[in-house]
Amino acid sequence: MQYGICNLSIVPLRFEASDKSELVSQVLYGEWFKVIEKRKNWSKIRLAFDKYEGWIDNKQYLEIEAETYQDLNSETPKLSLDLVEFVQDKNEQLYPIQLGSTLNGLQLLEHTFDGNFTDTVFDKSNLIQTAFLYLNSPYLWGGKTPFGIDCSGFTQMVYKLNGYKLLRDASQQATQGEALSFIEESEPGDLAFFDNADGDIIHVGIIMKDNYIIHAHGKVRIDRLDHSGIYNVDKKTHTHKLRVIKKVV
Repeated sequence: MQYGICNLSIVPLRFEASDKSELVSQVLYGEWFKVIEKRKNWSKIRLAFDKYEGWIDNKQYLEIEAETYQDLNSETPKLSLDLVEFVQDKNEQLYPIQLGSTLNGLQLLEHTFDGNFTDTVFDKSNLIQTAFLYLNSPYLWGGKTPFGIDCSGFTQMVYKLNGYKLLRDASQQATQGEALSFIEESEPGDLAFFDNADGDIIHVGIIMKDNYIIHAHGKVRIDRLDHSGIYNVDKKTHTHKLRVIKKVV
């Protein structure tokens, strides 16, 4: 088994081993992973944080030893709190990194960082405040940053920055936590999941107080939430059908 760490700002994680393939997620700076299949130009990886799999370009990561991988797994994640910051290498070259980048591998990568970071598990009440950091970020299928993010990438990163672990896709996140029977039982920070006509979970958002929800749909936006689903305040129509509310924290 081989292992690696992301030494660049944002690396696309693709469904197949091709630059033309669908973007399924992104690997942010400092994330480490197992290499489960290696080809001439591409590697299929499994991220340590959420076990998500996909293909990345072999030029866009650094190989690490198995012992280093295990050491990183044993540490509390340290995450960048700045919208954009820089790490500096030994040649004083700068690498931009995004909000939520992982800093545990700085010494390994021979990089320095003097921005803001967190390694704390915050109270559930902090989730909404963190969610506002992504407000108006454009929707991007597979995205995980304020410059492009999808619905489950948004919820995962908000929870991650507060010290909690969510899986990557909405359908996976819907398997976590405790189901609530009514919206009235929910608290700010709980997750609401929405399905399609076939009953598949296709969307997720974070519940706010007073029956509002913050979610990524076109952009990270705030809409109304009722027993039917999400009511878009601009279009004045329901856009998503409510399936279940889950309390993860």
